[in-house]
Amino acid sequence: MNHLVVGVGGIFGAVSRYALSSLISELNFVVFPFGTLIANLIGSFLLSFIAYKSILIWQLPKKYILAVNTGFIGSFTTFSTFSQENLNLIITGEYVIAIIYSLISVIVGLALSWCGILTVTVLYNKKNRLETQK
Repeated sequence: MNHLVVGVGGIFGAVSRYALSSLISELNFVVFPFGTLIANLIGSFLLSFIAYKSILIWQLPKKYILAVNTGFIGSFTTFSTFSQENLNLIITGEYVIAIIYSLISVIVGLALSWCGILTVTVLYNKKNRLETQK
């Protein structure tokens, strides 16, 4: 059953990433791979946010967490495309863009992941304070 829910989540994540990347590539007139960057940054925040909120606040069953985190976000984000795009930038001599892309991906990705955890922590503490006041 877990395989099925991960697969269903994966279908929606992959289609969402494709749609986002297609939309951004239509608007993008430079070499920089904005589509993958934006998908990965959104996914960095969402994975931490949903994972922590699932545990602390929602207390969802494991199958729902698997569908969203492993399935949807796992297929929405893409390290392999990030790697391929970086190699293509290096091969074509776009060294500065490759370095900028890598740095933004790692540094901002980690920061957004941390923001996801902090956001849930603030919400959880607020929820506990409200429940204590009742």
